[in-house]
Amino acid sequence: MTTTPVRPQILAFDIFGTVVDWHGSIAREVEALGLLTSPGAAASMTPADFARAWRAGYRPAMDRVMSGELGWTRIDDLHRMILDELLDRHGLALDEVGRAHLNRAWHRLAPWPDSVEGLSRLKRGYTLCTLSNGNLGLLANMAKHAGLPWDLILSAEVFRAYKPHPDTYLGVAEVFEVAPEEVMLVAAHQDDLDAARRCGLKTAYIERPHEFGEDAPNAVEGSPDNDLHCTSLIDLADRLGA
Repeated sequence: MTTTPVRPQILAFDIFGTVVDWHGSIAREVEALGLLTSPGAAASMTPADFARAWRAGYRPAMDRVMSGELGWTRIDDLHRMILDELLDRHGLALDEVGRAHLNRAWHRLAPWPDSVEGLSRLKRGYTLCTLSNGNLGLLANMAKHAGLPWDLILSAEVFRAYKPHPDTYLGVAEVFEVAPEEVMLVAAHQDDLDAARRCGLKTAYIERPHEFGEDAPNAVEGSPDNDLHCTSLIDLADRLGA
């Protein structure tokens, strides 16, 4: 006897790289500031390089929190720690007002071209929430800026644990009072999806070949273990009949 696969009720979305273009957005803000053309700036560093270097500090900073070296720290504050270290390491001069403004660039990230249309279609038949390591205020400001139609904003801040801790994935199911298999994580990162699957969630992989910039194409093979492999959020809407 065959069983009918459980249809997800909740679609939980990774945000950075999956729904919004962090790299392009940050690179544009760095270029607009003229940060890398100031006296003493490293001649070989481009805005694209700076964006990637800033993002590269993200996982090590979170690891310091999850190991207990740091107490619970919002991503806004981790971003600022990484930014200060990056500026100092490369001898880049930026005053406090400039640093605070640049750090808030993560609140102003632009969506991928397919994101708003895809999410709007998906919202007709599914409940949509974020599941991001970004803090609540950051995600709310980003949604307003980018026009992202979430039903609910959930964050690692709610669960006091960063992905890939199981509490984040299982927390979505608990919030909505559904079984884990009724939640589908949508992400462009296979490690995120693998962790969600181990908790019983369904998974949808989204191809984002230029997450790290046009000059640094990203492999987008995904895994055959995912329930869906999609080229965009519009493709996901097509596949889910939305």
